[in-house]
Amino acid sequence: MAKPLPQRALRAPLRPAARVVADAAHLANLTPHLSPRDRWITRLVYEHRVLTTHQLVHAAFTTRRTANERLLQLYRWRVLDRFQPLSPLGEGMPPAHYVCDVAGAALLAAEDGIDLTATGYRHERALGVAYWPQLAHRVAVNGFFTHLIHHARQPYPPGTLTAWWSEARTRAAFGDIVRPDAYGRWTTPHSDVEWFLELDWATEPYPRLAAKISKYGRLATATGITTPVLFWFPTTNRENRARRALADAAAGLDRPHTVPIATTAATLAPPDDQLDPTPARWLPLTTSKAGRLTLDQLPRAWPHLSPPAPVSDRPHARPAGSGLRPPAPMPPTQYQG
Repeated sequence: MAKPLPQRALRAPLRPAARVVADAAHLANLTPHLSPRDRWITRLVYEHRVLTTHQLVHAAFTTRRTANERLLQLYRWRVLDRFQPLSPLGEGMPPAHYVCDVAGAALLAAEDGIDLTATGYRHERALGVAYWPQLAHRVAVNGFFTHLIHHARQPYPPGTLTAWWSEARTRAAFGDIVRPDAYGRWTTPHSDVEWFLELDWATEPYPRLAAKISKYGRLATATGITTPVLFWFPTTNRENRARRALADAAAGLDRPHTVPIATTAATLAPPDDQLDPTPARWLPLTTSKAGRLTLDQLPRAWPHLSPPAPVSDRPHARPAGSGLRPPAPMPPTQYQG
């Protein structure tokens, strides 16, 4: 007969206190156990504030089981912390949402040669995203980009994600004029498209959406760079109404061609793929003759659009209070493909 386990053996493993995991000796002992993927995930979560288990599987793992085992270990080491938001009755348990924990932030600061206090990191602030009114919006924005990473990690990838700037980093660079949800770039053998993302949850009135267009026009004039703006809407009805408001606003610009716009709706795709930007779902504002286009086909809709300059030419502003380097848009090479 098997010996019964004491109650203490059935409890969740205790995690070390914050003051312990931030200690230099503890970090020195922990460092050899962290793979390049662990470090990239930690930097990714720090930069983008919160990612779900599903998004991290898309970004860095081949199976959910492998992801769960490794993420549990990173949680135990306090490299990452996690929470599960409440969900409506009958909709099942939501996935775990991961944020950067004390050991993870301390490791990143040590890698970048700065003090942890200089980053502005606070554990309670990191975990505070669980109570954000904008949590669903932030998770959706991040899901848009982890879908692209997932496609780029396939054996025969259609392209690669060559830029993913968080909302904070994008606003630090351009926030005096525009406040997009993110900036990204997708590169294929045949095209290179960059964009500002505006992910809409139908919470803004149409005049406020339209007002953004004049601001993007001002940005194009100030920088001399023409960057497409992609609007994601929750339904086709919302998309159709918004397109009319956006078209009127674009027509009022002195140089409408400096603000290329394309739109899509979540309901054009199956539930699991509503945030996937790669299918033929984008409808340019200037024309609909060719129908909806894939992400890499969008440059064809704007013949005047010059190929984007190298990402390095963009201003790499860092969010206030953070001296940490941003993560690479793709995981280390050995975890791609």
